[in-house]
Amino acid sequence: MIVLVRHGATEWSAARRHTGRTDIPLTEEGRAEAAALAPLLAGLHPDRVLSSPLSRARQTCELAGFGPRAELDDRLLEWDYGEAEGRTTAEIRETDPGWSVWTHPIAGAEPLSSVAARVDSLLAELRPFGGEGTVLAFAHAHLLRILAARWCGLDAAAGQNLVLDPASVSVLGFEREAPCIERWNVVPSPFG
Repeated sequence: MIVLVRHGATEWSAARRHTGRTDIPLTEEGRAEAAALAPLLAGLHPDRVLSSPLSRARQTCELAGFGPRAELDDRLLEWDYGEAEGRTTAEIRETDPGWSVWTHPIAGAEPLSSVAARVDSLLAELRPFGGEGTVLAFAHAHLLRILAARWCGLDAAAGQNLVLDPASVSVLGFEREAPCIERWNVVPSPFG
């Protein structure tokens, strides 16, 4: 199985700003969310632990208890949003009504097809773990949504249909031979 963990909250994620390659750290709330993942993941004994090199993913990995085992992998970097970086969808729609990161080109950005190619490269390496063994991957919302869509054989843009909260856990596996999403967007309860 492949266990996906989105990083905890940052100032930009809380403000719903597109946060691609800008290396924004976790907020205090994000650090608490990441630490709350530790008991949820405590029984997991992954064969590999991967993390995006960006600090918000690395910090989440560390606070969840897996920092020393993490291999940094550039394929887990968030989508490079180009001119949309740091802006909200609402701000962009002031001049481009109906704009969506999923359906509209972005000046200076990484094309969705390139993000899909990065994810496909990683999945080709990880797919054997989907049936046997466990991989734990710490990364970012859009990247993980695209990864899950591609795991299921869907177009990368199908990621727009998968909501992913900060400090959430999702599980990819198989239903017989078919790649599937076993669990999605599980957030540790603040009530224990």
